[in-house]
Amino acid sequence: MAITVLDTCSAMRRILQAPMADRAGLLRSMLEPNAGMYRYYPGEIDLVSVHHQTSGFPIDRDEERCLDALDTLEAAGAWERMQRALDDALAVLLEATPGLKAPDITVLFVLGDPADQHFMGPCLGLTGFGGISGNIAITFWPFPENVERLEATAVHELHHNLRFSPGGVVWNPATVTVGEHVVSEGLADAFARQLYGDELGHTRIGVPHLHDDAVFDKVLTGLDVTGMENFTAWVHGDPGAEHLGVTPVGLPMGAGYAAGNRLVDAYLAATGRTAAQALHADSAEIIATALRRG
Repeated sequence: MAITVLDTCSAMRRILQAPMADRAGLLRSMLEPNAGMYRYYPGEIDLVSVHHQTSGFPIDRDEERCLDALDTLEAAGAWERMQRALDDALAVLLEATPGLKAPDITVLFVLGDPADQHFMGPCLGLTGFGGISGNIAITFWPFPENVERLEATAVHELHHNLRFSPGGVVWNPATVTVGEHVVSEGLADAFARQLYGDELGHTRIGVPHLHDDAVFDKVLTGLDVTGMENFTAWVHGDPGAEHLGVTPVGLPMGAGYAAGNRLVDAYLAATGRTAAQALHADSAEIIATALRRG
């Protein structure tokens, strides 16, 4: 089992400096190694279109701004830091979970779109997706707070990837609950905090609401909701819901992350387990244990 952080640094620089007519083809070539992330999508997927739909960097404007951001990440050693963090975190998870069969994992780390107001504003310049076994995608803008948390961001997604890999928790789109999603975010944050401490390990969008009892209580009312189209409203809150055109439920950005951290912390305190040891813990058990603890 191996983790490969793709050399998107060189690829992005080549794309941003290429003649306009060549950029889409070069971008498609860069994205292709991580195409397995979309293996469950119905029909054909155009990787370039998906890139732009998910706040990826533009190929028809803002070249200098993106190249400057790329220079910042390269100077920070972002790709090397991410590779080391993921390799170290995998070793921790393998030790904590006897018999864990980790897949080979491909990591795509790309710049975001500096003109995307939702990405740069409510999302704070960071989105990640690690829920499809064997593939991780991180879209990033190098705000100083994000660069500082780069390792924690990567291992958060790794925890998701191995939680939902074969032999782990089954994510059935027809039956999965908001509670599963909320718990998975809490566990992934707890793992990042296990390795890097609370200041760096918390996902930034959830931090403002960690101690907000009204937000926590509201999220609890939605834990049994099914249907993945509803998850953004309960986990990312009204800004995320409105961005995707789904019905908001009256929650701030990152509400589900904040609630997930509280639930998972109560569970880990009650059981004495670490987030690494709880990689495959049942979400219903985590929620029940946490709520009993009060």
